[in-house]
Amino acid sequence: MVNDPCMELVCARHGRTAWNAVRRFQGQTDIPLDDEGQAQAQALAAHLRPERFDLAVSSDLTRARTTAEAIVSGRVGLTLELDPALREMRFGAWEGLTWAEIVERWPELSEKYEYSPRNYVPEGGEGWDALCERIEAAMRRVTARLAPDGRALIVSHAGVMHAILHVVGSANGENGDLAVRVRLAPASVLRVRGSFEDGWTIDAINETAAPLRTTA
Repeated sequence: MVNDPCMELVCARHGRTAWNAVRRFQGQTDIPLDDEGQAQAQALAAHLRPERFDLAVSSDLTRARTTAEAIVSGRVGLTLELDPALREMRFGAWEGLTWAEIVERWPELSEKYEYSPRNYVPEGGEGWDALCERIEAAMRRVTARLAPDGRALIVSHAGVMHAILHVVGSANGENGDLAVRVRLAPASVLRVRGSFEDGWTIDAINETAAPLRTTA
């Protein structure tokens, strides 16, 4: 059971990119936000402005960093830290391709596996288990720096947030299936509170500042 007061992690996905718009696998390719993604980042910043953060950490990839900078801007005493461990899942040879193009090049893959990273490890890429281990270590580093009632902003990517859901579920003794079923919108927020010792509660998934014009 989660006890109050407790730590809270406010995990935000970056705004949209041109590759998101056409559903290309980005992975660790450093693609910037497009115009809509910039607007989403600003809307998310306004949405989160009333909230207190004791720590702000972001993936160092441009799309996440730009989103995080919008959120942190104007906050006195809060410095944005960049952590390469929060980068998106590495997709290797698949980066820059759509799923249809991937299946065409690697016909042994099934159409049904697009949103099931447990079922593949791309050539030169990263497996689901490795991603989850990387993200759990990053989460533990963040929580180790927080007071019992501390609040951290973590800005990253869809794959990272899926991994956070898996880590939280595993820490609670659950199978973590939710982690690969939910589809996370650009500039959306995942809220979890608790600790690795006492368990976690998921307070929000896909919280957004305003209705999005796309589902990319």
